[in-house]
Amino acid sequence: MSDRSTHWEQVYASKPDAALSWLQGDPALSLSLVDALPSVPRSALDVGGGQSRLAGDLLVRGVTEVTVIDLSAAALQRARERLGDRAGLVRWLEGDAATSVDLPKVDLWHDRACFHFLTDAADQRAYAQQAREAVLPGGHAIIAAFALDGPERCSGLPIQRWSVDGLRHAFSEAFDLMNSATEIHTTPWGASQSFVYAVLRRRP
Repeated sequence: MSDRSTHWEQVYASKPDAALSWLQGDPALSLSLVDALPSVPRSALDVGGGQSRLAGDLLVRGVTEVTVIDLSAAALQRARERLGDRAGLVRWLEGDAATSVDLPKVDLWHDRACFHFLTDAADQRAYAQQAREAVLPGGHAIIAAFALDGPERCSGLPIQRWSVDGLRHAFSEAFDLMNSATEIHTTPWGASQSFVYAVLRRRP
């Protein structure tokens, strides 16, 4: 198990939902950006989505092949339990999206609050390459990270804050920026966190 996996397994094994700063009751902005795409994606990968409600919402929207990858088995188990009978409609992968060799080809890559934990340039390039290989030509990636005025740390770890232009540049070898948005996320205990979202289109 990698150091990143060990950290997140300990976090999810020891903390209830109300103690997770990134928890969203409703991933409304992500869904609005998905709804604004030219067509409903047939397939989607939610990166670090073990504690997100997004997978179930994508199924409702007609996405027929939904995959969730997370470093934490405990997070994935919580997500399965939350989806109940629909959990069998989702493919669950325990692993690191920056290094996994088992990622599916998808029309949509979604990541809210994972990419900003990669503070090393080599890790960022490896992640961008994984997205390049996984997203089908003409498909999209939605990357959300702490904005330049957002927190400098999360869950005891340092993060890298991003601007829209910074995200555009990080994925520029294979993607073009199509849309962007900002969000003030309120944690379960009422703190505010500033996020930036980039919607990127995979070049043909």
